[in-house]
Amino acid sequence: MRFRRLTIIRAPVPGGGAVNEQLLWLGGSLGLFSPRDRDKSCFRIFVALLRNTGKELSSDELAERTGLSRGTVIHHLNKLMGAGLVEGYRSKYVLRVGTLEELIGRIEHDLRQSLKELKGVAAEVDRKLGL
Repeated sequence: MRFRRLTIIRAPVPGGGAVNEQLLWLGGSLGLFSPRDRDKSCFRIFVALLRNTGKELSSDELAERTGLSRGTVIHHLNKLMGAGLVEGYRSKYVLRVGTLEELIGRIEHDLRQSLKELKGVAAEVDRKLGL
């Protein structure tokens, strides 16, 4: 798996151990959930997929489980698929990882690879510019 687009936002780690607060922080730190999402729609979809890890769910099933419209679900699924977190199979959707720890490990791997590629191109441009 390779993430296509990923945003990392540094924010203070929340105090306490409330799971929803930690999930919101984790997703917010990955740029998945924005303050503009007043209903926490993307967060609710992410949690529904996380609770059903490995099980494919349709947009209708996700809408029913989250209390959101199918259109809202599809909008946020597209965002999650664009980030590389969700895959779609025959109108069913599933998280691409089994655990959050695995998710962070894959992000770390992809980030290291991207930085290596960036560093290589930067060195080549520096050489060409005589820097």
